[in-house]
Amino acid sequence: MKHQMFIDGAYRDAASGEVFDVIDPSTRQVFAQVARGAAEDIDRAVQAARRAFDTGPWPRMSGAARADVLRRMGDIIAERRDELARIEVQDNGKPLPEANWDIDDTAGVFHFYADLAARLDTSSEQDIPLGMQGFASKAVKEPVGVAGAIIPWNFPMLMASWKVAPALAAGCTVVLKPSELTPLTALELGGIANEAGLPAGVLNIVPGFGPEAGQPLTEHPGVDKLAFTGSVPTGARIMATAARDIKAISLELGGKSPLVVFADTPLDEAVEWIMFGIFWNQGEVCSATSRVLIEETIYEPLLARLAEEAQKIRIGHGLQEGVLLGPLVSQSQHEKVLDAIARGKTEARLVSGGGVPQGLENGCYVEPTIFADMAEDAWIWREEIFGPVVCVKPFRTEDEAVRMANDSRFGLGAAVMSADLDRAERVARAFRAGIVWINCSQPTFTEAPWGGYKQSGIGRELGEWGLNNYLETKQITSYDRAKPWGWYLK
Repeated sequence: MKHQMFIDGAYRDAASGEVFDVIDPSTRQVFAQVARGAAEDIDRAVQAARRAFDTGPWPRMSGAARADVLRRMGDIIAERRDELARIEVQDNGKPLPEANWDIDDTAGVFHFYADLAARLDTSSEQDIPLGMQGFASKAVKEPVGVAGAIIPWNFPMLMASWKVAPALAAGCTVVLKPSELTPLTALELGGIANEAGLPAGVLNIVPGFGPEAGQPLTEHPGVDKLAFTGSVPTGARIMATAARDIKAISLELGGKSPLVVFADTPLDEAVEWIMFGIFWNQGEVCSATSRVLIEETIYEPLLARLAEEAQKIRIGHGLQEGVLLGPLVSQSQHEKVLDAIARGKTEARLVSGGGVPQGLENGCYVEPTIFADMAEDAWIWREEIFGPVVCVKPFRTEDEAVRMANDSRFGLGAAVMSADLDRAERVARAFRAGIVWINCSQPTFTEAPWGGYKQSGIGRELGEWGLNNYLETKQITSYDRAKPWGWYLK
């Protein structure tokens, strides 16, 4: 595992020589130390990225040539999948089957954007018909420049790929700051980039804490574009900072996503997708459907079945066979979720869970937790918890369900389940959210746009929309010199 930062094509110590501890959340024990990036390191990384963009070959290569490098990066990630997934388990805590899925998706993201990079050779210019003779005009897509990317800890390598791959495909250079809680797989991208033939300085990776490394990256005048995934308060600060220099910005922030279940939904299907919507990845998912609305005629039977099945989930170390719920990412996150549960007990009926699993007290574990019957203005119903905690309420009518679902400052995800597909489509279109699922919750596809309404963010990642985040559009208009203009000189 690489424990140094990656700047200008090489692994390096922090300028200060300092390191910070990386904790295994299953034991709360230190298992690695990583270079502690700060403002001087960010400046070195941005300067390297700036040189690589302004004078290096990467932005000037054909899309097909960039595609070859991206495709090799995806191939290397796929070849190293088992190793990288095990690093992810120890660093983040998630069960191995989920980590394997994440690394497979990471390789797929690089392959997808390799294809889009190759397509730029024929799609980056568009002729514009004009209404005046003698003039010709075209729109040209160009890379935005140096991109600063700040990623969270819930999907460490996958979230890195969501920003790095489209930025590289567009011809940008990148300074990536991974979360201080889970820096290890992101740091592996440096060696993978070198092996794949990425020119020095095109990708730089600086681990560190927000005030010491993240803030200097957002403030650096050499950065042209900022991409951030994380909390709403941090996103708001980044947005305010970016406004000083009018930097391009994309934000994927928090959520408190609803899942509406109509009475014609089979109970087994409803239970499966409710659980996948909140207990996958320990509930540490921005789009988790943590507010479940159930039609009142099946409310109590479905709630009882949900509690029964939630109690069967095997909890433990992510490398243990059959484990489907690992520890939360850190002690601080563990404490936040337990505090939220304690508050929820004063506002709602605790149906199941709510504590630390017996025998797992040494790790950051929390039982799958179900609350019911809270008021619509209850804190636990309205605020993001980012853990395996779901809140459940009944509804009577479709209109009431839509109103309750949309009554949130967030708008990242939403889901609806019904055997009546016309109704499901109608409700899906009524949701004020950027990602909507019908008869499922959480499946994510690289080809489709990802992002939120309201306080859940600005812009879209993934698909062609993710590539467009890192492209500028330039107008080039020319005049036929064979005909004098003759405005001043007759």
